[in-house]
Amino acid sequence: QVQLVESGGGLVQAGGSLRLSCLVSGYSVGRVTVAWYRQSPGQQRGLVAAMTDGGPTDYAASVKGRFTISKNDAKNTVHLQMNNLKPEDTGVYYCNIAYPSSGWYTPPPLGDVWGHGTQVTVSS
Repeated sequence: QVQLVESGGGLVQAGGSLRLSCLVSGYSVGRVTVAWYRQSPGQQRGLVAAMTDGGPTDYAASVKGRFTISKNDAKNTVHLQMNNLKPEDTGVYYCNIAYPSSGWYTPPPLGDVWGHGTQVTVSS
């Protein structure tokens, strides 16, 4: 049974940092492409960072150079280090699998399990 538990969000001033964590059960993070998604107010959920099973990473242009995705295969966790946060980074952050497609990624199919996410609020 797949479970995803995100944590580490909070309220931070612009320029600050946060480190998000995701505890995964039901599959091995070392064998899939893992990703962090963000749903900002009034917007659809979108991928911000991904790491393939081989290790290469990809980032949305808006976070490149500020966010770093990592994973711990032994603990089956995925992390997102977020530095130099901006008010536009505000949103609920979720971790989940991603599927490489046409040079980017697609999210899991409708009906797949998602966690509750963790809220990140960046004040100006």
